[in-house]
Amino acid sequence: MKKAVFLAVVGIVGLMMGCQNKEQFTIAGNVENPGNIKVISLYEGDTKLDSMFFGDNNKFQFVRPASQSRLLSLRVGKNRYDLIASRGETITFKTDLHKDVNDYQVDGSELSKTIQPFAKERNYRDYLQDSLQTVFSKLTANSTAAEIEKIRAEYKSKFAEELRAYTKKAVDFSNKHNDLAGFYAISTLDPEVAENEIITYADKIKNEFTENRYVTQFKEETQKLKKMAIGQPAPELTSFTPSNKEVKLSSFKGKYTLVDFWASWCMPCRQENPNLVRLYNTYHGKGFDILSVSFDDNPGSWMRAIEDDKLTWTHVSDLKAWSSPVVIDYRVKALPTSYILDPNGIIIAKNLRGEELEAFLKKTIK
Repeated sequence: MKKAVFLAVVGIVGLMMGCQNKEQFTIAGNVENPGNIKVISLYEGDTKLDSMFFGDNNKFQFVRPASQSRLLSLRVGKNRYDLIASRGETITFKTDLHKDVNDYQVDGSELSKTIQPFAKERNYRDYLQDSLQTVFSKLTANSTAAEIEKIRAEYKSKFAEELRAYTKKAVDFSNKHNDLAGFYAISTLDPEVAENEIITYADKIKNEFTENRYVTQFKEETQKLKKMAIGQPAPELTSFTPSNKEVKLSSFKGKYTLVDFWASWCMPCRQENPNLVRLYNTYHGKGFDILSVSFDDNPGSWMRAIEDDKLTWTHVSDLKAWSSPVVIDYRVKALPTSYILDPNGIIIAKNLRGEELEAFLKKTIK
């Protein structure tokens, strides 16, 4: 009788553990030859979920709740290993830091194995970006503002070519994988370069993965991106000049208009201002105008910058800085940010500076 009761209790405990396991995932393994690196971290996007010191034989284990599949990465030193962990999975992971970052073993998760070839492409893109940034920093260490802008344009052009190639690989991969592996590839794209591809994919999966909150967030963000995409009408913008005169963006219709978000304290903005002055003087008589929207909260600093930089076009601000509604309406995440509108108020270009802006105006405004 006691034996039967004991077995029943064991059975109940086992059942409870089984249910619990279905609501979590486990990632366990070891990292060979870590050298001076003592810690491994678990990330979801840019958010660190957990970290731990290596145990005996450089082993580790993360156990986290999972009501749905989650896009994760293990970070060891500068190395990144992308995974997709689903409910109830026990994922085993092994790597050797003496080997290439893409040379790792993952078992227990089919989606993690599926994305492994594309994770290699992502790692290469990140490596290239870091390398170009290092070169850029060295080249601009003792350069003038004009020289820095020229080097920046060359750097941006070179990296843009690589990003276009990367974008094509991501789209091709997603077309072959109608699951979260395909979603993973698209989620790594840069909206600055792959706006159309992201929007197209979001429309394609609008009725899929409806229970996954990460995909839902992606769809919601894409809808916001879509509102400010090239080809869309720019939202109305109402603000006030330094003399408290109300200005509406819609009053600029009939002209090609650069809507420039800047601030007196933004050094890249101030460095670009001489170029804007030159282009404004060249093209204003041909139907080009500028509406500068300041993120200052100090009217004195704002007006001094306008005067010092000899900015003779229309300037507005609500003096709310990053609390301004335009942050959300125009998806301003950094300064400078800019949009070019056609005479009908339709967005035709974004974030052009220096030689890129000049070439665009020369081509567009006859």
